[in-house]
Amino acid sequence: MKKQTTAIILTAAMGVSLLTGCGKQEAAPETAAPDTETAAETPASEEEVSEETASGESVTLEFQQWWEPELPDGVLAEICQNFTDETGIKIELLSNPYADTKTQIAAGASTGTMADVVGLDGAWVYDFGRQEAILNQSELMEADGYDSSVISNPTYYNGDIYSIGVVNYANPMYVNLDILEQAGVEEVPTTWSEFLDACAKIAENTDAAAYAIPLSTEAPNGIQNQFMTWLWGSGKSMLTEDGKPNLAGNEDLVSVLELVKTMNDNGYLSPGIMAMKEQDMVNEFENGRLAFMIDGIAHLTLIKTEAPDINFTVMNYPVMDGYDGTIGLEAASWGIGIAANSEHPEEALTFIKYLLSPEVGAKLAEQANGFPGSTEAKPDYSANDETFVKVYEMSQNSTLVNEFMGAPVAEDLMRSFNEQLVLYLDGDIENPEDVLTAAQEAWDAQY
Repeated sequence: MKKQTTAIILTAAMGVSLLTGCGKQEAAPETAAPDTETAAETPASEEEVSEETASGESVTLEFQQWWEPELPDGVLAEICQNFTDETGIKIELLSNPYADTKTQIAAGASTGTMADVVGLDGAWVYDFGRQEAILNQSELMEADGYDSSVISNPTYYNGDIYSIGVVNYANPMYVNLDILEQAGVEEVPTTWSEFLDACAKIAENTDAAAYAIPLSTEAPNGIQNQFMTWLWGSGKSMLTEDGKPNLAGNEDLVSVLELVKTMNDNGYLSPGIMAMKEQDMVNEFENGRLAFMIDGIAHLTLIKTEAPDINFTVMNYPVMDGYDGTIGLEAASWGIGIAANSEHPEEALTFIKYLLSPEVGAKLAEQANGFPGSTEAKPDYSANDETFVKVYEMSQNSTLVNEFMGAPVAEDLMRSFNEQLVLYLDGDIENPEDVLTAAQEAWDAQY
């Protein structure tokens, strides 16, 4: 049975996702998997090795992604080499920062030169599916006989799977404990009013900003990751029950707009947010200039590497005063798709199945500080950072949500909302309901 393609609210489960948009922004050179031999992890069946490979002709799959820079050095290359050792299918890693990956994939889609296998943010799937740039994996898996029910977080287009979350993430709120201590904030806030009280103390007693919303229209995912999270955290929605935009007249969204406006007018937000991107926000946090930020747990290793002395923890989002329901926790994933122009779709599916296999899926999740893409994978998190374990435990008691995943032209939706939010924060729009009415009109035109 085909599933609905409206925006997806994901329920809490160990393997359920993520990012959208969890990406390290430093430049990384394109690299290829090394030729060193390593031990095999998951045996491949004879059916999984293509006739072309079996006949002795070498098949090479290009894999465009942002994952390699965010994993410990050599991890992804080793996994790919193990896959080659078992199947004879070679993997050429094309690695870029998250911010550049969509551009690279889009360029390939327009010229018919897209890499065989591509890393996908959930917010990109609708666009590439509509362009017929990526393949229907439901059809490929059905022909292969693969049981897709083990996939914990697929993304759908027109009712079929077009992307699979190989590693899934939750996006907690990070908090600099030293800034809170300096400000005289004795406990982390759990409600909006407590959060505003903490912001006031931070502004009065420190040189740090309290919070940041990256509002660069070049990368408008701040609307998803740092704005809508205040809505989702309190169990509210930006969509109707049938998945249509529900912005105009949405009193819960009015409350979020007013909350952010209060932060802005009182000087609680980081300076320069109008031109800020996600990595700029992370840099502010790493440098001790930001008390709170909402960001992917994928950045945990990055933060601890680049700012080893920072004293921080993670927490759930503060919720609306009086809300006592399950807390929503934004989800994202490292999705994976197959290019429509690939000459080796069956081999590409074999590679994806390998990444989802119990042993490899568990290893990848452990190394990536994420949750596995298959329910059959059972990662051992005992060696993982205690902060990650805390986020994992939070996820078990939360509703994991991202209403932009699988939405049509998701980045355009974010961008149009972003533009209205900037006008509101600048004072060019006075009434928050006018913001939502304008955004509703823009969204309705896209749906």
